[in-house]
Amino acid sequence: MTYTFLQHYWWFIVSLLGAILVFLMFVQGANSMVRSLGHTPEGRRLVVNSTGRKWEFTFTTLVTFGGAFFASFPLFYSTSFGGAYWLWMIILFSFVLQAVSYEFQNKLGNLLGPNTFQWFLVLNGILGPLLLGGAVATFFEGSNFVVEKANIVDATALTPVISHWGNASHGLDALLNPWVLIFGLAVMFLARTLGTLYIINNVGEGDIRSRARFRLLGNAVPFLLLFVAYLVHLLLKDGYAYTADGTIVMEPNKYLHNLLAMWPVLLMLLAGVVLVLWGIWKDMAPQPAAKGLSGIWPAGVGTVLTVLALLLCAGWNHTAYYPSTVDVQMSLTIENSCSSPFTLSTMFWVSLLVPFVLAYIVYCWRKIDSRKLTRDEIQHDEAY
Repeated sequence: MTYTFLQHYWWFIVSLLGAILVFLMFVQGANSMVRSLGHTPEGRRLVVNSTGRKWEFTFTTLVTFGGAFFASFPLFYSTSFGGAYWLWMIILFSFVLQAVSYEFQNKLGNLLGPNTFQWFLVLNGILGPLLLGGAVATFFEGSNFVVEKANIVDATALTPVISHWGNASHGLDALLNPWVLIFGLAVMFLARTLGTLYIINNVGEGDIRSRARFRLLGNAVPFLLLFVAYLVHLLLKDGYAYTADGTIVMEPNKYLHNLLAMWPVLLMLLAGVVLVLWGIWKDMAPQPAAKGLSGIWPAGVGTVLTVLALLLCAGWNHTAYYPSTVDVQMSLTIENSCSSPFTLSTMFWVSLLVPFVLAYIVYCWRKIDSRKLTRDEIQHDEAY
């Protein structure tokens, strides 16, 4: 295992975790519509309990994604999580609101009432995907940061700061870039689309499933328009390449060249888009045509493949995955921001346990979804 192989391997692992996280944000997507899918308190509680079966998978994947990034590419972690902390703090605070809302909305002594906590779920359902999508878009659009590695050996500094933000917004300035906002909105509408597909598959009440199917079109169309617009922009824009000596250079149509050079990644992207469209059509089509596999599964697999392809395109093929808009030469690559060979190789052996963890998740998922959620279950069984 060469150092170069380990760098590419760990970018793949981090990208895979990020892709799975985007799929699991169907929880946030469904929660953002909890008050429109459930027209009665009992109906809203059905939706909350449907997503409540899976919210811990999303939260755990988010933490694992951040931990893997920290261990394999620590300079990115210190630069983004340390510099753009307002953006990440809002994201994390919205997820904390989610966890609290699930646990306390129907507890005895709840002074705020269940409606308040349901609005917290709506807030997380909108802000979580929007801001995480915006954070991912900075991999292509760049961020306002400065990296000064010389500070590590500065004997006069008691607490040397390697990275810092170029302005006082600490990450929120990224949302002023219209393309970052477009990608963030695309991820938000994707989460809402996946959320409706999940509710259609998971809830056994016909009225809620009918409303979810009705709202599927209203979320899928904006998602497709926004995603296609950003994809065209991405393929035509100049990208950040680096030479053998680490010099960052601007290359026209860099991300298009990446897909053409890495044809398996291009096939993965195309397959992912087709699967997402298929999943949407299956649950939008008339009932006879929608029999069989539920739309959430092809759409979910397609989401993972599409996001994985985009993230691989951002970091592989000599591409700077985190460009600096202050000084392009400070941009981060998988070579100049990764951990030591010893750390990466040690983590490689630990990562071989990942398939067993995934198998456990699949087993728990199947046990939880062994039957569809109904009103009778939330009335007589333990429920949120």
